[in-house]
Amino acid sequence: MRVIIAGCGKVGITIVERLVREGHDVAVIDTDSKVISDVTDNFDVMGVVGNGASYSTLKEAGIEDANLLIAVTDSDEQNLLCCLFAKKAGGCNTIARVRNPVYSGEIGYIKEELGLSMTINPEYAAATEISRLLRFPSAIKIDTFARGRVELLQFVIPEGSVLSDTAIENLPQTVRVGVLICAVEREGEVVIPNGQYILRAGDTISIVASPNHARNFFSRIGIDIHRVRNAMLVGGGTIAYYLSRQLLSYGIEVKIIEKDRDRCEQLADLLPQAVIINGDATDHDLLMEEGIEKADSFVTLTGIDEENIFLSMFAQQHNAGAKLITKTNRIAIDDIVSKFHLGSMIHPKNITAEYILRFVRAMQNTIGSNVETLYNIVENKAEALEFTIHADAPVVGIPLAELATKDNVLIACIIRKGKIILPNGQTSIEVGDSVIIVTTHRGFGDIKDILKA
Repeated sequence: MRVIIAGCGKVGITIVERLVREGHDVAVIDTDSKVISDVTDNFDVMGVVGNGASYSTLKEAGIEDANLLIAVTDSDEQNLLCCLFAKKAGGCNTIARVRNPVYSGEIGYIKEELGLSMTINPEYAAATEISRLLRFPSAIKIDTFARGRVELLQFVIPEGSVLSDTAIENLPQTVRVGVLICAVEREGEVVIPNGQYILRAGDTISIVASPNHARNFFSRIGIDIHRVRNAMLVGGGTIAYYLSRQLLSYGIEVKIIEKDRDRCEQLADLLPQAVIINGDATDHDLLMEEGIEKADSFVTLTGIDEENIFLSMFAQQHNAGAKLITKTNRIAIDDIVSKFHLGSMIHPKNITAEYILRFVRAMQNTIGSNVETLYNIVENKAEALEFTIHADAPVVGIPLAELATKDNVLIACIIRKGKIILPNGQTSIEVGDSVIIVTTHRGFGDIKDILKA
């Protein structure tokens, strides 16, 4: 598929990397010639220096033959204009990044009037993910399927857990709750386990379950499931604003530490229920004075990765029970940071790329199904996908035990008319089902991709 990306910032580059990896024909547009030079040196893409809202620039990038334009420049207005021109010039699908909270209440109207295929707000998406984690702090990561009916949760098996040294096939007798373990990470390796796989303390496991069953599962294995009562946020940017609104609506107390006085005054007007502190969080005395030792959760949202990491380490030393969430932009440092066990890591650009990649895979659909949801899980070493099954799907009506699926593919869950089914070998997929697949393979765009050739 031919895709044009306008804007080569952090989000743009992440999208380029994902699309090139999946074999798409990509062209990039940016006003900075050095940025274009760097992108074309690192990826097999066509580069155009110019304004993505210019017809001549779009034409040079091949808009007349493009299937999709993705506008992720720093300006919301320019992104919308790029999409409008692309729609007129080439009639292709368009995706715009729209970040400003001013537009958040009007995004449906904007999308309809401009004929956008999709809008994405990285900060709002990141805030929503953080909010889920603070409402279920025992999990490292929570992804949702089937409009919230099914959750995929990751957590680390603690020392002394009833799960440790237990074979997966024996779990039903141990915990007596309907959950399915769909992926295990151990010492950097990820496996899609079978029933004989024996769990160990320290494993990072991913489970699929309904929200109620997930809570019962955590309760029965002795892990606290209560949501946090308060949150201390460092950094008062857009993510902090969106996150605070969500947390306050759930009755969670919010304290924001921000060193820019003008921004503090804005936040005080926008979030009258929150406590806004004008100060530098790298001043450890300030953190102690503001009660870091008693905080239920500590979320670092500054624009500097190193600052966020060191602040989380400080919080860990002074409050071992707090839920820690650390925002970083450079995903490459995760392997190092993960050794410090700093709770959950959040990457807004990665979340954005997943949303867009899901849309691209759905556009590629050839027969029988559509990609409804897509997540990278277990440190991006596996994918979880949700497919909606149509009449021509080659998996319909066949017991799962008879399906010739590829290795490292697990049919984790089936949602049928609102009912959640954890399948066994005799279960069959039917037309209209939503099916959740977990796999270490990349690039699945259709349910038929799970089958051997």
